[in-house]
Amino acid sequence: MVKKILIGEDEKPMARALELKLTKSGFEAKAVFDGQEVLNELAKNKYDLVLLDLIMPVKDGFAVLEELNNKKNKIPVIVSSNLGQPEDVARAKKLGAVNYFIKSDTPINEVISFIKKALKIK
Repeated sequence: MVKKILIGEDEKPMARALELKLTKSGFEAKAVFDGQEVLNELAKNKYDLVLLDLIMPVKDGFAVLEELNNKKNKIPVIVSSNLGQPEDVARAKKLGAVNYFIKSDTPINEVISFIKKALKIK
């Protein structure tokens, strides 16, 4: 059973790179480019995990996390952001993020490891 990953990332080159790398790693990946699109996509389709940027147009990642929280959504969310402040990390985790990494410090291979760990894939 192929795991489906939704990528919420407004930097299109980064989103495409993640999409390609995830697909090559055996996942089904789809990228959307703002927070509202993330919520729309989750309402229409089933995903196993969301990779979520915090700084996005329309709705930011925090708003997406809050809305998912309010809907009692159980899909694991990994935050991928360039916001590195401890209070941002704490806020995202408080809102339900299972992991948090700084985009500029984290190679895509490591991102794949985070995803596999969150989905309990060996």
